[in-house]
Amino acid sequence: MSASPADRPRVTVNTLRRMKAAGEKIACLTAYDASLAAVEEAAGVDVILVGDSLGMVVQGHDSTVPVTVEDMIYHARAVASRCRRALLMVDMPFMSYTEPGQALRNAARLMQQGGAQMVKLEGDARQVDVVTQLARHGVPVCAHLGLQPQQVHKLGGYRVQGRERHQAEVMLADARALQEAGADVMLLECVPEPLAREITANLDIPVIGIGASRHCDGQILVVHDILGITPGRAPRFAANFLTGRDSIQAAVAAYVAAVKAGDFPTDEHLFTA
Repeated sequence: MSASPADRPRVTVNTLRRMKAAGEKIACLTAYDASLAAVEEAAGVDVILVGDSLGMVVQGHDSTVPVTVEDMIYHARAVASRCRRALLMVDMPFMSYTEPGQALRNAARLMQQGGAQMVKLEGDARQVDVVTQLARHGVPVCAHLGLQPQQVHKLGGYRVQGRERHQAEVMLADARALQEAGADVMLLECVPEPLAREITANLDIPVIGIGASRHCDGQILVVHDILGITPGRAPRFAANFLTGRDSIQAAVAAYVAAVKAGDFPTDEHLFTA
């Protein structure tokens, strides 16, 4: 009899690297409370992200900008209470990592008080000093390129990033610089499929996609999106896995299976140019 997902060895940074090397897809999903974390654990989710998306799907804001470090600690602690196998990643919220010292202090709080095992931060090569500082002090880091929701007001909306060749070249260079600085994982959001595929092939670290490429090493979605309960119109890259199934548990399991099999995402969830 095979072990249940919760009985398998804990997922670590090294686990994710081995999965990339072996071509085994990494299934990631957000969670914001203990109950959903337990469901995701049972389904075999590899990485659980306590995302600052909670500002929109839990708190009801129009963006992630109002979310605080205290909010992230609260929700991370709840998720950590049921997180046994999955690697627990936690977002660093808006303006919590503007310089290396501040980033290190807030990352320490997310790990010590929230139970984070990896922090995620948005930004391009201008975040190299921050990533270097965190890596130097033993903080695992996921860098986030492409659409960066914390910059939605600067960007003027939620738009695909990297469509122009110059933008694509800059993003690839940024990805390499962040890897060199010590990032352990790269997340690409709303990036044209050919660019996401190129970045994945050029990095040694695992690349997780959301609206990026089926060729990324893994996929992530907001759990509310796979359950069809996100307020307003669901993003193009999302899919409702609850449709045709009789439980949240079945929907999460179906999502994990689809990612692992390479059946998700499909062309309809991606941006070709």
